[in-house]
Amino acid sequence: MEDNTKHLTAEESLLFITRMIRHAQGKVQRNSVFFLLWGWIVIIANVGMFALTRVGYKHPYIVWLIAIPAWFYTMFKAYQNRTRPQSASTHFDHVSAWLWISYSIVIFTLVFFGAKINYELNPVILLITSVPTLVSGAILRFRPLMMGAAAFWVFGIICFLVPKEFQPLVGAAGILIGYLIPGYLLKNVKED
Repeated sequence: MEDNTKHLTAEESLLFITRMIRHAQGKVQRNSVFFLLWGWIVIIANVGMFALTRVGYKHPYIVWLIAIPAWFYTMFKAYQNRTRPQSASTHFDHVSAWLWISYSIVIFTLVFFGAKINYELNPVILLITSVPTLVSGAILRFRPLMMGAAAFWVFGIICFLVPKEFQPLVGAAGILIGYLIPGYLLKNVKED
């Protein structure tokens, strides 16, 4: 029985890994729309909630309903991207997908049981958001996403320290720095 396994040199291995990372960066670059979409949705919802609270509206959280169509759009685009015959998925793609799926499950759980913590979700969500953002940045070797994760940690801590009525503004600032800036930078990265 013959061993048909090709042994790669160190240079070939490095080239293979570099290609995989570039492939993953290209996919994430094409999917930067999700960072931008959710960045804008969350900023608009946070600022809207702050404004509705300031004018004394009884149910300021109603503004978060704008997330429902965004969620459907995200599911549709993710399915569409997955079924597109462009290229095969890599291990990085699978890790990233499951990371963001688990993040979504945690966020839905927090929202569903938010009453248990008096709906003071902004600090917790900002801190949790730092994890998939950091891991995605590390996988892609994209420093702006890693810095965005650090911003989520900082703004999460700040959010714990400000009065509840200002937490949506801190959340909006955190999303601006943690998602939108890296999202636009990722969108504009030139592929090699």
